[in-house]
Amino acid sequence: MPALMPTEYTARITWLGRVVADSGTMRSEPLNEAMAVFGGFAGEAHFGVTRPSCVRVKSQHVQGTTINNVRQLSVMSAEEIAQIAEKMGLEDIDPTLLGASLILEGIADFTHVPPSSRLQSDTTGATLMIDMENRPCVLPGREIEMEHEGFGAKFKPAAVGRRGVTASVEREGMLKVGDVMRLHIPDQRAWSPLGGLFDT
Repeated sequence: MPALMPTEYTARITWLGRVVADSGTMRSEPLNEAMAVFGGFAGEAHFGVTRPSCVRVKSQHVQGTTINNVRQLSVMSAEEIAQIAEKMGLEDIDPTLLGASLILEGIADFTHVPPSSRLQSDTTGATLMIDMENRPCVLPGREIEMEHEGFGAKFKPAAVGRRGVTASVEREGMLKVGDVMRLHIPDQRAWSPLGGLFDT
């Protein structure tokens, strides 16, 4: 039995982008297609097989320690972005303001797909490995504030549980707007501190 199981759940890429390295902003530039390589998207601010550790893993590493880069890409859900906008009182949110790499449409509760799940292109086989939920931060709020005065501070609370996931490239390949990606999930039960004592 495979350890990763393909599911019936698929999502269409509705938007692609990259935060340009050394641009001084976290805004993404839109792309029609992007070659996913082992470091992520070329020219992206988060590109690299390794990265310096940040405050998100300060309990594990001294900040600045070189670690494996599982945060190459920021993947968000069109449905959850719409929910964030509604909660903020906006009609919509321009994806460029969110620093997103991919926006997908079609998988419900996307932010909470299991860590280590895969998203695989039905067209090219390009495969992204999901790290975990991407917790909201204030940076997109600053970009939103520039376009919608008085709304920037609303982003972080509105995005809790809806900010999408971080991911890295497991298998290289081209990704294009309109491509369909299939969700593959780990075939295992939820972790228990009892160590499976009550498994049958």
